[in-house]
Amino acid sequence: MKDFDSNLKYNNRPQNMNGFEEGVEFLPVMNTKKVEKRGPKRKFIFLGVVIGAVLLSLTIGLLVWHFKYRNASMQKIYTGQLRITNYPFLDAYENPSSPEYADLSAKVIEMLKNTYQGVPDLAPHFKQCNVTAFSEGSIIAYYWAEFAVPAYREAALEKAMSELKVKTVYLRHHSLLSVDSLVAFPVDIELARKFRDSGRTFFLHTKTGDVTKFSTSGFPNSPYPANTLCQWALRADPDHVIRLNFKTFKMEPCKTPYGDYVMVYDSLTAVEPRVLVRLCGSYPPSYNLTFLSSQNVMLVTLFTDDKGKHPGFMAEFTQVRKKKFCGENLRGASGVITSPYYPAHYPPDMECVWDIQVPENKHVKLRFNMFYLVGPGDPINSCPNDYVEINKQRYCGERASFVVSSNSSKTMVRFVSDKSYTDTGFTAEYLSYEPSNPCPGQYTCKSGSCISKMLQCDGWNDCRDFSDEDSCICTTEQFRCKKSQLCKPRHYVCDGVNDCGDHSDELECKCPEKSFKCGNGKCIPETQKCDRTDNCGDGSDESDCGKALITTCTDYIYKCKNNECITKNNPECDGEKDCSDGSDEVATMCNCGKRPYSRKTRIVGGVNADIGEWPWQVSLHIKNGLHTCGASLVSTTMLLSAAHCFQDEPAIRYSDPSVWTAYFGVHDQNKRTGNEIMQRKIKRIVAHTGFKDHTFDNDIAVLELDSPVTLTDFIQPICIPDSSHNFPVGKTLWVTGWGATTEGGSGSAILQKAEIRIINQTVCNDVLDNQLTPRMLCAGFLSGGIDACQGDSGGPLSSVEMSNGKVYLAGIVSWGDGCARRNKPGIYTRITKMRDWIKQHTGL
Repeated sequence: MKDFDSNLKYNNRPQNMNGFEEGVEFLPVMNTKKVEKRGPKRKFIFLGVVIGAVLLSLTIGLLVWHFKYRNASMQKIYTGQLRITNYPFLDAYENPSSPEYADLSAKVIEMLKNTYQGVPDLAPHFKQCNVTAFSEGSIIAYYWAEFAVPAYREAALEKAMSELKVKTVYLRHHSLLSVDSLVAFPVDIELARKFRDSGRTFFLHTKTGDVTKFSTSGFPNSPYPANTLCQWALRADPDHVIRLNFKTFKMEPCKTPYGDYVMVYDSLTAVEPRVLVRLCGSYPPSYNLTFLSSQNVMLVTLFTDDKGKHPGFMAEFTQVRKKKFCGENLRGASGVITSPYYPAHYPPDMECVWDIQVPENKHVKLRFNMFYLVGPGDPINSCPNDYVEINKQRYCGERASFVVSSNSSKTMVRFVSDKSYTDTGFTAEYLSYEPSNPCPGQYTCKSGSCISKMLQCDGWNDCRDFSDEDSCICTTEQFRCKKSQLCKPRHYVCDGVNDCGDHSDELECKCPEKSFKCGNGKCIPETQKCDRTDNCGDGSDESDCGKALITTCTDYIYKCKNNECITKNNPECDGEKDCSDGSDEVATMCNCGKRPYSRKTRIVGGVNADIGEWPWQVSLHIKNGLHTCGASLVSTTMLLSAAHCFQDEPAIRYSDPSVWTAYFGVHDQNKRTGNEIMQRKIKRIVAHTGFKDHTFDNDIAVLELDSPVTLTDFIQPICIPDSSHNFPVGKTLWVTGWGATTEGGSGSAILQKAEIRIINQTVCNDVLDNQLTPRMLCAGFLSGGIDACQGDSGGPLSSVEMSNGKVYLAGIVSWGDGCARRNKPGIYTRITKMRDWIKQHTGL
């Protein structure tokens, strides 16, 4: 509702008092009695005038409120659809310029007008209506209708529209329309008006075997125009559904509530209850942007504001035979079920039932390997929208791998999706098992999952329901958490990380009252914190003091180009000029660590990286064409890798630059060609002279390319951190590479990623028999299971900084005792300790 300005002001002109003054006679002051008899005193006259003026103003105000506010008209626009049952669908109805379209459209408009005129709460307020499209079934007409209603009648109008029903309507010339399924939804007035006044619609129809493409204007050579409103009405043949896939999607970053965005509807009219997805920002090419309709129509709408220049999108759609029945009767010892049309987003308005039966003497269980049934604002507890139902229990949301068991040889799986907002869906396998021994040679979780017996009572929730950690007796090498009662390894105590979740493993390490605990464990008086002096010895007492103040220089304090040192943790490239000379925000230094594609991956298993997700990852190949080591792009001509990759062997001189080729933008080692992939020869290799092959100390090397690479969305340099940059214990990092996925196994064709965390250096040194030097960084999990491996050497250990969104090179994959073993975390070259050496040999 708009705010109206009444433009009413109080009238300050003198009132006309002539009529009153004619009855007043001014007498000499001594004749007081006559004065009192001939008229009131002046103050009563004035009071009467004021009261009269107030009453007049109130009267005018009430009249204005009644006629201008209470009866002020509000514009209400509805859009919806209705089904016509007594006409067959003609191909001409797809063409808004055809006479058949115009004739039927006129009939629908007349029917809507007659219907509204018959409803008292609608008739006085109806303004106009129009038909926007037709589709099969028998005929579905899409329309909009406009009303102008006083504010106090708005609720009555909305109620009347929601209850509106029609069946058979007689029209002029003795024709009639049989109508059912009449629905209407209110729409945003501004958007509706803009589309009606300046929007463009493109009508596309695909056939079997056809791939129909469409894109934003100018794609990919020029950005889409600003202030654009357009839509694509997509159609398929009867008994088919539409499969829409966005091949490329690069638009303005998401804003709330507006900005540039795309809406996809399971309809030919834009209404919220039929939205399939709202898209904005950029998506990597491997992200699942495939959507299915429930019928043979779909609407794609584009809204752009007056800012931003981005390429836009390119999409294609095909038609797929509509499933007559969704689900199956499954008989056998094992099998696989998926959501309909997986791995595309499942369609809306679906119901599928799988009736599963395994051999009589076995029980059945389902293992869901991927599960994404998420809609905006879904309450996970009740699952009212999209869900899977098993044994009368509903499952929805985003879930890690989980198992559902049945206590019989039969089970029924029911999948339901509502009419809006679909998701990737699920894939599951059903298995049969012996009721007396569900996990032969393994531990059986309460959920029915099977895990190694070695994982029981190790302090980690391997079952995902904590059943492997229930009723455990802690050994002498373990520590019992207070709240969870979990048994954790004793060397987790006082490692600076809240492993228990309630800090009980760190409580014994607290400093005395009114003391500050340094990052290195030292305790200092609170008064020494933020006093511009490094009392801790690691700078941690001066790193979180709000404003950046000039302080004493140490190895742990950031030094500006003018040699001033400031009290701020990791100030470089955070968007604020903390140095007086601005040297912490130099553009050449800060043009790094950008990830055009950094959205969450939705790939089964969760270890495959997305295309373009780690654009500084480099694959180094020797002459035989095989991936040998990884590296990180740090400028258009320089790479950082591990020195141990370039140590000569009798069969080959790895120190010779001519034997190496660097590949950029690679995702799949089997596909090293394409527009996003580049390759360069190596011009120069500089391995650290202090590298020791028996200790792996100083494990770093610089590689110079024979020619610069061109930076793209798939090729970007990673940021090199300052020597004072703080990567705290417990911080999450990412290790990436094409190395072996199991110890002793073969390398992966697809780039892998793993999320690990920094481990306390003292604790790590204890479990690795004092093999660490200050130039090494320990990261992973002492429980094992996630680690770098053979073939990952030289690759990046990436740190995403929350303050500025940039990614920094925290380490280089160096060595480890096996892969992913317990108490054998991975060791990485610590970049902050090598900063001066890197600058010396790269100039960066």
